[in-house]
Amino acid sequence: MSYETILYEKSNGVATLTLNRPQALNAFTPQMNGELSQALREAERDAEVRCVVLMGAGRAFCAGQDLKSRTREQRGSLAESLRDRYNPIILRIRSMEKIVLAAVNGIAAGAGCNLALSCDLRIASEQARFIQAFVRVGLAPDCGGSFFLPRLVGFGKAMELMLLGEPVEAQQALTLGLVAKVVPPAEFTAAAREMAERIARGPRSTGLIKRALNRTLKTDLESQLEYEAQLQEIAGKSADFDEGVQAFLEKRTPVFTGK
Repeated sequence: MSYETILYEKSNGVATLTLNRPQALNAFTPQMNGELSQALREAERDAEVRCVVLMGAGRAFCAGQDLKSRTREQRGSLAESLRDRYNPIILRIRSMEKIVLAAVNGIAAGAGCNLALSCDLRIASEQARFIQAFVRVGLAPDCGGSFFLPRLVGFGKAMELMLLGEPVEAQQALTLGLVAKVVPPAEFTAAAREMAERIARGPRSTGLIKRALNRTLKTDLESQLEYEAQLQEIAGKSADFDEGVQAFLEKRTPVFTGK
């Protein structure tokens, strides 16, 4: 399927979805909301895709909502906009069993910042900056920012970042635990690809790991122990588990197929 505001590429088990409005720092429009949601659905349903990468064209990841459509005369209901166009994207990222990697090459602000935080992992260029920009324009956080940020950096730091709206540079983001890795700009694309392909080569249980961790956000220990037992039963019946054990016994690197 072809899109106008999203570039969709697939190779080696990785679907790369590139936000493609570089002239506007990849800020969201209703069209881009719809196309990103559709592209995520396409990747989720493709059995050949094991990992999804989200990145931005040009010098930004995503600057959030395009504020040209948020003037008093045309903004409409912000709540309806979130419910119809943004929240389904965040929920799909969190619910799909495939791992979603945000490759943040530059500015990630507002909804763009929280889009990155909703992903399973983040890799950043040294030029990346994360900004909870909502307070700068008199808005509250959205796209799950108030959910993800305190779980990543702690309540106090999340309050600071959201109240002050100051940029978090790449190295600080690494220290805070917002990103898994920071690399020089010249190495960024290759490093993101290597991480994504490594995930795509992983076993069937990578999706189960995501399910297990997702569930800890809303459960107690006893329930989580039972859920882990159920997931382990699924993993233990997979071909990848058989391959992992055999490779261990033969002292070789396992070759997983995701089955």
